[in-house]
Amino acid sequence: MQIGRHQLTNNLIVAPMAGVTDRPFRQLCKTMGAGMAVSEMVASNSLLWGSEKTRRRANHDGEVEPIAVQIAGADPRMLVEAAKYNVDAGAQIIDINMGCPARKVCNVMAGSALLKDEPLVGRILDAVVGGVEVPVTLKIRTGWDRDNRNALRVAHIAAQSGIKALAIHGRTRACGFSGEAEYDTIARVKQATAIPVIANGDIRTPRKVREVLEYTGADAVMIGRAAQGRPWLFREVSHYLATGTHLPPPPVTEIHRVLVEHLHDLYSFYGEYTGVRVARKHISWYTKGLAGSAAFRHAMNQLESSAAQLAAVDRFFGELAGQGQHLIYDEAEAA
Repeated sequence: MQIGRHQLTNNLIVAPMAGVTDRPFRQLCKTMGAGMAVSEMVASNSLLWGSEKTRRRANHDGEVEPIAVQIAGADPRMLVEAAKYNVDAGAQIIDINMGCPARKVCNVMAGSALLKDEPLVGRILDAVVGGVEVPVTLKIRTGWDRDNRNALRVAHIAAQSGIKALAIHGRTRACGFSGEAEYDTIARVKQATAIPVIANGDIRTPRKVREVLEYTGADAVMIGRAAQGRPWLFREVSHYLATGTHLPPPPVTEIHRVLVEHLHDLYSFYGEYTGVRVARKHISWYTKGLAGSAAFRHAMNQLESSAAQLAAVDRFFGELAGQGQHLIYDEAEAA
């Protein structure tokens, strides 16, 4: 998989997720086998660039290349300035968000709301591609609603504008994250355009990755929520695509080690107060489905310090390891 001048190590990409794909998570997924990870979206409003949140999102210190940053907005001029700002901060690929279905984003005519205005889509893409020297990619949905799937027309606009890769989530804006993703639209876009196409939506297992790649003909897949608390999914997918066999699930001891390393990165990146609060959701994701985790997660959310979190994590995994089992999943705990 190649994006502009950047040759990826494979065709497995971490989807941009607000509040999730920060630098620690991106770096972890790359270490675990992802070929690229896209940052959580950065607003195009320059008034927000001085905020602590935006400064953190522009922090790529030590991150494995290529560094891909997603920008969001509806004004071509502001998006160009946002692209330049992030390139100056180290971005090597700029991704434009036209896929987010969140109401607060669509209410300002950004994200997937832009799919309703194809001329504006063209003006934005032309402006950003012409405004920076790094490759520009685009993330969209299949359309606004099921009666208005215009991904194919948007793909033609993207091709004319010089977009280097197109990621498509297999739902419309109106679908949000409900129902099942469909891949027919992605397959049609792939057949009709020379742009590298990245399939996204409901891709949770190695077998599903292979099925989606074969069905759509896509050049790559983009994995989002399935990697939350499961960053080793990327190595599992790579192994399955290469061999047709499944890797065994990670032992409890490895999950413990990976989680603790992730927590230390979060505390370092965000600081004590914010790091503890960001860590809560990651701890919940890592432990979901493990025996006894429901009560553990409830108690974890009451803890106020990194030391208390780490001690609780050590106790929980120590108890699991003491049972001498490889990996203990309980359907009731995963509900």
